[in-house]
Amino acid sequence: MELVLKRTYFPNGTNGEIFRNDQVVCESIELPWHENKKEISCIPEGRYEIEARYNPKHGAHFCLKEVPKRSLILIHLANNAMKELKGCIAPVSILTGQGIGKNSRLAMNKLRLLVYEGFSKKEQVFITIKKA
Repeated sequence: MELVLKRTYFPNGTNGEIFRNDQVVCESIELPWHENKKEISCIPEGRYEIEARYNPKHGAHFCLKEVPKRSLILIHLANNAMKELKGCIAPVSILTGQGIGKNSRLAMNKLRLLVYEGFSKKEQVFITIKKA
C-alpha cells in the first residue's frame, strides 16, 4: 500500500495532506523544517516504510523505518506540533494554523483502519513525503 504526504512548509509548522490513490485520507501537522535536526525539525522528504507500534504513552500508532539520521519517528496523536511533537507526524481532521489542527484522534482512527487493512492483506505500507 502506498500513501503520499504532500507538505506545505511554514515558519511555525508544516501542514500536509495524506493521500491514498489521489483521495485525501486526512490532514497532518509537523514541526517546521530545520535541516533534519533532532527534535526540532520535520524529517526529510522521501519514501518510508510504516510499521505498527504500541506503547502506553501513544497507544497504537506507527513508526517510520530508516529515516536518515533519526530514530523513533512516529505517526501519533497531536493537535499542536510545537507543543506535542519532536519530529513526528500527527494526523488531524482540520488544519487551523501553521502546525496546528483539530480532532487528531478521529484522523488517526481513519488512518489506522486504512493502514491495518494493508497489514491484514500482508502488504508492506509505505508513505512518500514530498512538497505540495
